[in-house]
Amino acid sequence: MIKHKELQRWIKECAELCKPDRIVWCDGSEVEKIRLEKESFKTGELIELNQKKLPGCVYHRTSANDVARTEHLTYICTPNKRNAGPTNNWLPPQEGYRRAGEIFKNSMRGRTMYVIPFSMGPVGSPFSKVGVELSDSIYVVLNMKIMTRMGKPVLDYLEKTQATFTKCLHSKADLDVNRRLILHFPEDNAIWSVGSGYGGNVLLGKKCLSLRIGSYLGEKEGWLAEHMLIMGIEDPSGRVSYIAAAFPSACGKTNLAMLLPPEGLKRKGYRIWTVGDDIAWMRIDTDGKLWAVNPEYGLFGVAPGTNSKTNPNLMTAISKNTIYTNVLLKKDKTVWWEGGDGTIPKDGVNWQGKAWKPGQLDDNREPILAAHPNSRFTVPITQVPSVTNRIDHHHGVPISAIIFGGRRARLAPLVYESFNWQHGVFVGATMASERTAAQVGKQGEVRRDPMAMLPFCGYNMGDYFKHWLAMGKTMTPPPKIFNVNWFRRDDDGNFLWPGFGENLRVLEWIISRCKNEIEGVETPIGYLPHENDIDLTGLRMPRENMKKLLTINNKDWKQEAASISEFFKTFGNDLPKEMSHELKALEKRLG
Repeated sequence: MIKHKELQRWIKECAELCKPDRIVWCDGSEVEKIRLEKESFKTGELIELNQKKLPGCVYHRTSANDVARTEHLTYICTPNKRNAGPTNNWLPPQEGYRRAGEIFKNSMRGRTMYVIPFSMGPVGSPFSKVGVELSDSIYVVLNMKIMTRMGKPVLDYLEKTQATFTKCLHSKADLDVNRRLILHFPEDNAIWSVGSGYGGNVLLGKKCLSLRIGSYLGEKEGWLAEHMLIMGIEDPSGRVSYIAAAFPSACGKTNLAMLLPPEGLKRKGYRIWTVGDDIAWMRIDTDGKLWAVNPEYGLFGVAPGTNSKTNPNLMTAISKNTIYTNVLLKKDKTVWWEGGDGTIPKDGVNWQGKAWKPGQLDDNREPILAAHPNSRFTVPITQVPSVTNRIDHHHGVPISAIIFGGRRARLAPLVYESFNWQHGVFVGATMASERTAAQVGKQGEVRRDPMAMLPFCGYNMGDYFKHWLAMGKTMTPPPKIFNVNWFRRDDDGNFLWPGFGENLRVLEWIISRCKNEIEGVETPIGYLPHENDIDLTGLRMPRENMKKLLTINNKDWKQEAASISEFFKTFGNDLPKEMSHELKALEKRLG
């Protein structure tokens, strides 16, 4: 019998609502994994892949109406609408429980309710948070085993400490998009997700707990939950400098987290260590510095565009023990996706379960894709060749630099450093990216995405900016803050910077600035490198490209300041005065 009374009471309450045929406690063991996979192969929920070519790998398809996060159905449920802020969908808690409760009612009849105890971060670490997810999906259980520390050790910790936990309830229900809700109750430390089977909506330790509930808890408890990669850069002397970096989607976050040094810099002996590719929890430790852990234990990555050129480390990682979702299933029971390795297959079964051949067109004469653009793989981070040996370290790693970035074809230089922490918060708060052809909306349109947290901040973003400002005042010293832009183009629309592994050249300058080894050039927007300060050894790039990459156009930046002013109006009186001061200072420096 479970000894945690609150957990016992809550599970009983949820079982009475959902009416499962049976309740199964997950222990996280390999034996359990094999048993659940076999069950899923029989029902068709999973397909076993070619075990000679992809050992330990399985395949899954989601419903065609359930292939991505549903932001318009995602709510923050607080008694006061102001607490959710202008950037979140809001519901009063009682209304959220009522609406979702009607869908959860009897939703698990004929199904099993799995009890999934999990820890975000190392079990028992002061950084970590414990959750328990109740779900009727084996796919969820198997993904949570990869993405979190899951099973008996977490339950043992809960029973020993009688700790509080995040209550996570999920049911696929009938997968009806009109009966789908993803609800967060920050003040109850609870998450309810119903009507979806897609990972981003149902792996409740990920965006739901790690960011939306996590950011709320961080503000209350004095730490940061951020949508950031964490990576270490080891120099020839063996010293490792750690950075955390935030980018909106389609800006190469995962690729940066595990890049390989380019040929031209290999003589310097750099080595990259991957700590995490998506989420950073950061606390001020006893030394006054900012330390970070990756609360996850796996990667839930986008497949299209991932190949041996863009991310060789990741391709090695996903060659075994991986769950593939919504990619092409080939005849030999291996997988493929657009922008992947190898020649385009002659045929296969696409992400919708239909026979596929290259060149097929839909009714609108558009190509029928083999893999969904948001198709995924779930893989243990321990399989990444560049994974840090500090992945289970209870205090994480010390952060020297925080980097923000986005896609800006004309405006932002390759890299610049903020003047100080407050100015750096302004740089993060005004982060923006231009829409690509793959995104809904007008191509080139600028979307503001503060700290890449717009869809994930679980409380009022005005208060979130205030929290960042307050955190900086308690660090000795705070990390330096930078902005990068790998996507600047010339007048003909060509990229000026090659990107991928070459980005290490920019990180080298950033680390030199953190160590105060090199001077910067003061400009109206921040400190830029001198033209010769970025090592271009072995890089066949016209020298004038670097001039263009480091050019500041005052006219463009004045337009940007006007756009920022409009964006700041979103927050009304909740915008910290420091952000208004920084905007005015920028306008003054621009003349």
